[in-house]
Amino acid sequence: EVDLDNLIEEIESMGRSERHALKSLLTRLLEHLLKLTYWQSERDRNGNHWNGEINNFRAEIQDLLEDSPSLKPYLREIFEPSYHTALETVRKKMGLSPGGLPSQIIFNLEQVLDNQWLPIDWE
Repeated sequence: EVDLDNLIEEIESMGRSERHALKSLLTRLLEHLLKLTYWQSERDRNGNHWNGEINNFRAEIQDLLEDSPSLKPYLREIFEPSYHTALETVRKKMGLSPGGLPSQIIFNLEQVLDNQWLPIDWE
């Protein structure tokens, strides 16, 4: 016999885990895009690493969305709050005061997920 209550709980738990993973990956991706955009004093030393991380996070997000296409609407839902979380993290890492970076969103979701797009020319 199937324990339906337990099965439902397990499926819901898997969905929560996937949503959490997606939010974490998106936030980390945005952090690295923001570092590449704003942290000029560290770009020469860390830019290649950041670019590699951007590629990795994009690939992981794509894999997660391929495995669970139902997460695509959630991605749009979490984009703005994830952006602001990432912005605050980058601001703190840069040692800036609150408001030290522009708070308006400077990328859109399509750009962020586009493997060919970066916020600056990077070679």
